[in-house]
Amino acid sequence: MTLEALLAGLHIVAILSLVVFLSSQATLCRSAWMNAAVLHRLVRLDTIYGVTAVAVLLTGLARAWWGMKGGGWYWHQPLLHFKLGLFIVIGLLSIKPTLTFRRWVKTHTDGGGLPDDDQVRATRRLILLQAHLLILLPIAGVMLAKGVLTR
Repeated sequence: MTLEALLAGLHIVAILSLVVFLSSQATLCRSAWMNAAVLHRLVRLDTIYGVTAVAVLLTGLARAWWGMKGGGWYWHQPLLHFKLGLFIVIGLLSIKPTLTFRRWVKTHTDGGGLPDDDQVRATRRLILLQAHLLILLPIAGVMLAKGVLTR
């Protein structure tokens, strides 16, 4: 029982951390606020966001494997596959903003200007799409934990 509580707590901390850093990106990625410091901060936030995504995945897998229900039960549940698939989709959506932030910093460092409004808006849209899809993950997780739509 203690292991289950510890795994659940670590998973929740990882999820909340992910939400904080994704929200921070969405907040900072605005044309009106764009400057050199924000460009570098976006890259740093994105790196931490990636680390927290790995932490969410690892703690979630640990819960499934070592939790009370065990991996045998979880791996046969469609909701788990939905959660993992959605997590992968969100991860794939995060690639473009990651590359964009790094390109913006390189361009600015090489003497170019700041990104234009359209680039910032398009990148922010992808970040917000990730954030909105992320809402579905804990809903599916609670349904899975409570046995809704399970086999």
